[in-house]
Amino acid sequence: MKLNDLIKFDDRGLIAAIIQHAETGQVLMVGYMNAESLQITLKEKIACFWSRSRQKLWRKGETSGNVLKVREIRIDCDGDALLLRCDPAGPTCHTNETSCFYRRVDFDETIILDGDGVAKE
Repeated sequence: MKLNDLIKFDDRGLIAAIIQHAETGQVLMVGYMNAESLQITLKEKIACFWSRSRQKLWRKGETSGNVLKVREIRIDCDGDALLLRCDPAGPTCHTNETSCFYRRVDFDETIILDGDGVAKE
């Protein structure tokens, strides 16, 4: 069985890609891939995404140097999401936080910052 037998891109030709730190298990970010960015990722072993806002390929870290070296790719049971286990070369978030998920939502809807403390809110 091959990846193309299982993968289900959405109606825009995209699939969600959850990025997880390969060593710690921390979720670092969520991005979207199209067929081309997935092929680039498979070939180069560096995460490449499709930017929905800019409508173009986005090689994570191409300007900052904070690339995501892909160690493993998993596909979920429905074939509509990917998990990339990566070794980050620096902070993953554009705010310079380790993870894009540095804001915790309390049950009273209060936002608590619990990242590295470098993001400016």
